Amino acid sequence: MRLNKFLAQTGVASRRKADELIQMATTEVNGKICLDPAYDVKDTDVIKYDGQKVKPVQEKIVIMLHKPKKVITTVKDTHGRKTVLDIVPSKYRLTPVGRLDQDTTGLLLLTNDGDLHQYLTHPKNRIPKDYEAVIEGRMTASQIQKLIRGIYIGDKEYGKAEIVSQDTKKGRSVVILRLHQGKKREIRRIMHRLKLKLLSLKRIRFSGLELGDLPEHHYRTLNEKEEIGRAHV
Repeated sequence: MRLNKFLAQTGVASRRKADELIQMATTEVNGKICLDPAYDVKDTDVIKYDGQKVKPVQEKIVIMLHKPKKVITTVKDTHGRKTVLDIVPSKYRLTPVGRLDQDTTGLLLLTNDGDLHQYLTHPKNRIPKDYEAVIEGRMTASQIQKLIRGIYIGDKEYGKAEIVSQDTKKGRSVVILRLHQGKKREIRRIMHRLKLKLLSLKRIRFSGLELGDLPEHHYRTLNEKEEIGRAHV
């Protein structure tokens, strides 16, 4: 087994992220730093990550969290801010699947299954994610067409989304947008380019998984039927 896959199966990170971590001199093989993600791990090898001995997990779990505002989607924060792992204490080494910025609420998955993490986050798989955006006013037909075709959002990137629905009441609209990739702060950058005031943003669906009525700050473990993507890895 390659070293990057070994680390992924310990729950440290996805396989792609494991490549970066290995090249940052975080991983030891038999007491020596190894910088080669393709190193072939043998049964007798002792692997340490960040000074701690690690081995592939036997029980793989997926947790759904309703992330509140002002919580960082990361494992550790160097500035001492509250992270999602402060809300979801676990004996397992969990990693967030993708990111929600600190002002976005809603559905966030965490798992110790590196292969599942890789599948759900790889752009080529185009996993759909639905967001509920509350805006001032209403999105016009022209703005919707720009969004469907793709709109420049800066940094040589284009934002693109489907509009699932739009419901307007008392000068505000609830817009359900569907993304298939998800660039950094993509919806916020889209709204800025369209000159629309975004009042709140919540992820309500991740592929076939619904946030439903799970309250903020709460989480639950998914059952086998809900573990989306497991059959693909």
